[in-house]
Amino acid sequence: MQAYPPKKRYYPLWWLLLAVSRLPFPLLYLLSDFLCLILYRFIGYRKKVVRLNLQRSFPEKTAAEIVSIIPAFYQNFCDVIVETLKLATVTKAEMRRRTSMPDSEQFAHAASAGPVIILGSHQANWEWALSASSVQYSFQIDGVYKVLNNEFFEWFMLRTRTRFGQHLVNMKDTLKDMIRRKNILRAISMLSDQTPPRGEIQYWTTFLNQDTAFYVGADKLAATFKYPVFFVECVRVKRGFYEYRISQLWDGKTAFENEAFPITERYARRLEKSIQENPAAYLWSHKRWKHAKPAASEMAAVQ
Repeated sequence: MQAYPPKKRYYPLWWLLLAVSRLPFPLLYLLSDFLCLILYRFIGYRKKVVRLNLQRSFPEKTAAEIVSIIPAFYQNFCDVIVETLKLATVTKAEMRRRTSMPDSEQFAHAASAGPVIILGSHQANWEWALSASSVQYSFQIDGVYKVLNNEFFEWFMLRTRTRFGQHLVNMKDTLKDMIRRKNILRAISMLSDQTPPRGEIQYWTTFLNQDTAFYVGADKLAATFKYPVFFVECVRVKRGFYEYRISQLWDGKTAFENEAFPITERYARRLEKSIQENPAAYLWSHKRWKHAKPAASEMAAVQ
């Protein structure tokens, strides 16, 4: 990865982001507070989407309870933005001090013996997960990601996400990469809570009280390569400090009994429980439920 952006016209923006990144954490969080004020109070960034997602996900909550979650979500969202910028200059020592992976011996043991798959989500600070793993473990940490359309921000995110030796894989090249690098001891991380394009949906389940489509790549890859699969939950301990709690979804050996996509289903249940315990930490501004589940007759016709 080159040190400077691919085109000189991006240099001023790069220098600005570097300057922000070098701010000490207390000043970064003042910036986050200001950004939250702008996005939440003045602009109302996707406020209708956030409110509707929360109302549908938690029909048992009162209107007052829903309203109380919304500002906490925006605060979390803005913290993630400034903390992502901090990745451009943060040191390994500081990242190690601010992140931990408690009770993850099973994961570390499995990844030290062969490749594993780890499924994450857009929860709390998902952007620090790869960097945190890289400073905590000696084996390779890989991340599957979607290429950004903007040339500068694609370069910027690649740079910040790989500073500590992480390796990023274009989502479209996942299978080829796993075949080519199948003998490398590594953890292959995927954010599996994104919405598949309508034409690629293969699995629906009830998630947060709604019909929800999920990517099923983890099931297919695990079935092909027999890699153990883990779930990572991100929990904010306090501002700027996170725990990444890792638990096993599949050991890579045990047979499933006539289940279509069992790993995806287990992932959905773990993530759902985690969101219910700490709703403000999830990315509610995402249009997660933009596709409606087709009628049974339509699904049968497609199959």
